[in-house]
Amino acid sequence: MTDLQTAGVFIAVLFFLILIRIPIGVSLIAVSFGGLWAMFGWNIAWGSLGIVPYNFASSWVLSSIPAFLLMGFVAYHTRLTTGLFNAAQVWLSGLPGGLAIASVFGSAGFAAVTGSSVACSAAMGKIAVPEMVRNRYSPELATGTVAAAGTIGALIPPSILMILYGIIARESVSQLFLGGLVVGVMTLIAYVALIVVRVKLNPDLAPAVERRVTRQEKFRALGETWPILLIVIGVFAGLFGGAFTPTEAGAIGAVLSLFVAALNRTLTFSALRAAVTETIATTAGLLIIAVGASLLTRFLALSGIGDALSSAILSFGMSPLLIMVGIVMVYLVLGMMLEPVGAMLLTLPIVLPLVDESGMSLLWFGVVLVKLLEIGMITPPMGMNVFVIKGVIGNLTTLTTVFRGVFWFVVVDLIIVAILIAFPDVVLFLPRLVGG
Repeated sequence: MTDLQTAGVFIAVLFFLILIRIPIGVSLIAVSFGGLWAMFGWNIAWGSLGIVPYNFASSWVLSSIPAFLLMGFVAYHTRLTTGLFNAAQVWLSGLPGGLAIASVFGSAGFAAVTGSSVACSAAMGKIAVPEMVRNRYSPELATGTVAAAGTIGALIPPSILMILYGIIARESVSQLFLGGLVVGVMTLIAYVALIVVRVKLNPDLAPAVERRVTRQEKFRALGETWPILLIVIGVFAGLFGGAFTPTEAGAIGAVLSLFVAALNRTLTFSALRAAVTETIATTAGLLIIAVGASLLTRFLALSGIGDALSSAILSFGMSPLLIMVGIVMVYLVLGMMLEPVGAMLLTLPIVLPLVDESGMSLLWFGVVLVKLLEIGMITPPMGMNVFVIKGVIGNLTTLTTVFRGVFWFVVVDLIIVAILIAFPDVVLFLPRLVGG
């Protein structure tokens, strides 16, 4: 059996293991080790198992992941983000679907701290959905808005997905953050436009809020946002101003969130313990998957299957556009079955060489990839954000209603992806402007 045949067999085994719900990190490590053993013997397999995880984990940029996670979990458990939705609600309640629009803005602000769509959906689901239902909003619109708005969390910096992609693709994390910021803002505007149009066409979806808000209430609510604004401005100003690197930004953000929580008198021992525990658990899970993906990259590189696949596809004379459409279809299907980190790290060893040899920008592709993966967070049957929303709201509505609610947001997301593919400069203009 040739190396290519061996690689094909073990990739089939990998998908089988994932299909029967073996944890993706364990599947990646087991298949990569087994493949290296089958091709090169026991010594090479054990050597790779010792060297590859160390080389990956020793990356300095990787240390920003637990730091950013700690920053987000501290902000969440000490309720630093509560004022965001309150302020957005007060300022935007007069617009058509104002509470839903406030949820989108609140999610964007929360995303700027956590970088996690799941955490964003959980937090805003607890705060925003009951408030909208109490104001006679359609449960479909209320839950769909918050589930979809949570996906902004992986686009607006800091983004864990972009940090991992930058390490693997050897692209600047800061440049990825800038590209993601553009697409995140673009998504926010598109979601707001969708809500306004739907409510204009069907006012029953979101009855107007009758209570008149005074100017004093508006400015009082604005004052409640200072904890999150201080963290966001402190981290972003230093990061994009060149004062510190993304790695240093994570550490500074974590310390700043602790300082602000203490200043806000919401930092308790139980909150700190919960934040640290969740940071450790999440980091460990991410690292196991990432190490497995690094081993898979080594296995596929030595087998030559990545280069062979790229050469085979390019030999058909397929245009970069056609190749990208195929990649989009693959990720939309994977997003229905796998969580984003697993889907990304599972496929990058094969997809990256193909994208690179097709002449496409790896920076642009990284941002588009994150957008595609986040669409998977709200599409059936998995739709992790949908299940999170259902979990935090209990019996307020059904799972089917939440999936119906996200449908129009998925349509908008697909339009955004089409725009990004047709006009790559939408992603690249800000990184070029700041970097150049």
